Amino acid sequence: MAQTESNSPAEPLPPAKPPSGRFTQGLPTIWADAMGQSSIRSAQVLLVLTLVAAVIWALTQVPVVVTPILIALILASAISPLVHWLTGRRWPRAAAVLTSFVAILAVFGGVITGIVFLIRSQLKDLSAQADIGIDRLHGFIVQGPYPITDTQINGIRNSIQNFILSTTFGNEALTGLRVAAEIAVGVILMAVILFFFLKDGERIRNFLIGFLPAGQRRKAHEAVDHGAIVLGGYVRGTALVALTDALIIGLALTIMRVPLALPLAVFVFIGGFIPIIGATAAGTLAVVVALIFNGPVPALVVLIVLVAANQLEHHLLQPLLMGKVLRIHGLAILLALAAGTALAGLIGALLAVPLTAVGWTVIKVWTGRDALHTSPSDAPEVTGSPDPNDDGRA
Repeated sequence: MAQTESNSPAEPLPPAKPPSGRFTQGLPTIWADAMGQSSIRSAQVLLVLTLVAAVIWALTQVPVVVTPILIALILASAISPLVHWLTGRRWPRAAAVLTSFVAILAVFGGVITGIVFLIRSQLKDLSAQADIGIDRLHGFIVQGPYPITDTQINGIRNSIQNFILSTTFGNEALTGLRVAAEIAVGVILMAVILFFFLKDGERIRNFLIGFLPAGQRRKAHEAVDHGAIVLGGYVRGTALVALTDALIIGLALTIMRVPLALPLAVFVFIGGFIPIIGATAAGTLAVVVALIFNGPVPALVVLIVLVAANQLEHHLLQPLLMGKVLRIHGLAILLALAAGTALAGLIGALLAVPLTAVGWTVIKVWTGRDALHTSPSDAPEVTGSPDPNDDGRA
């Protein structure tokens, strides 16, 4: 039997299909494999990081505007419960806002004025005591366990004098005057912004959220609400912790009869708003003042009280007052402090942790992992179909 041969041409093999998925759909084969996908993702990450870096750089170029806005936002989050409490007692909203605003300004202004008058009233006595204390400190340094010779001390003094008489110091003084002027302008701007945040915060929030797609507005409102809860709780908890440290150290300074006990306690209170290192650095100044004016033994007592207050803060007060609000690991706080200090100095150190806490809260809300839950009645109602003529503005 003759073998039958087929004259039909052999069918070609079908081309290899790229991996399925929306990410690789329609891409050339070179971009559809694992290496191509990784390259695309890497490029996307680099573009996002570039955008973030550009935004941060732009914000750091206008600190006289950005810093007052951030400080006013933090203060408004901390003071807004007082406004809500007063309005709940049938106060007119304008009166509640004005009362809260005047109260916070009166507290800050009264504390600063009291410190200035206290220092001026003790200035002559402090000058006389300072000379005696410096001589005592000089003897302790020269005759201490690690003695320093008078030649070395005079060399350090001459270096300081040469720096003061140099043009560099003059340039630094002019820079300091410019910074003082910027601080004054920033304080006035912060007060104005704080007033409007307290008065029209809801309208400002609705206006900004109105630029988002209608389907994202409910989640945005929830993220803002949770961020305000975290920010206000952080500020109030930090204030209570700092006040406790200031009272403990101020009481120790008063018992040891260290001069300027009240201003040093206020300085410890302000330093308490910088986590981990703020109160310790401010307390170190109190130890130095006690060493100069009262001698080594009172300074050692103040140092022991400072260490005890620091341990009380880290192991009891912070977990008790901010454990449910600030859920950030200590390493993240340190990294945030380092980044904030590198970007904006002291102001960056003050704002780094609260901004990090709010940012992390917003991320958790947006991804559905936030443990804080607001009641459904508190959430703003958003319709299913957006109105094309409604831009969400107040």
